[in-house]
Amino acid sequence: MTTDGNTGTATGTEGDAPLNNRVHHVKSGELDGYAAISGGTVGSKKLWMGLVENPPLSATDNHHHGASEAGIYVVSGHPVFVYHDGTQEVRITAHPGDFLLVPPFVPHREENPDPDEPVVVVIARTTQEPIKVSVPELYQLRGAEAR
Repeated sequence: MTTDGNTGTATGTEGDAPLNNRVHHVKSGELDGYAAISGGTVGSKKLWMGLVENPPLSATDNHHHGASEAGIYVVSGHPVFVYHDGTQEVRITAHPGDFLLVPPFVPHREENPDPDEPVVVVIARTTQEPIKVSVPELYQLRGAEAR
């Protein structure tokens, strides 16, 4: 690890330290698909982060992220996050600057109802690689169903 002489900020340099003993800088144009930080990109052991863009008038399938928590930061657009609370479907409309937490095994989907503007979010997950398990319905998974 070296230090930037102007700011004193630590910066990672290739080849001067073991993979997991340095600070990694992933520039915005260097994403691996959607992944910025993962086991494959920088050797992360417990974290995945990436940038996701959902086009206008789109929706994901119903899914969960296994045992991983997902933290979401809305960069732009107005996504709608949909899940079932055990009694009814719940819809949360988010705005730029909002943060959301999706707990492990909670089925949900993301929608972008805007006809013109894409939604851009940054996602962090508590696993080194993304997990996405498609499910037929938005219901709370229990026991063996969650696996």
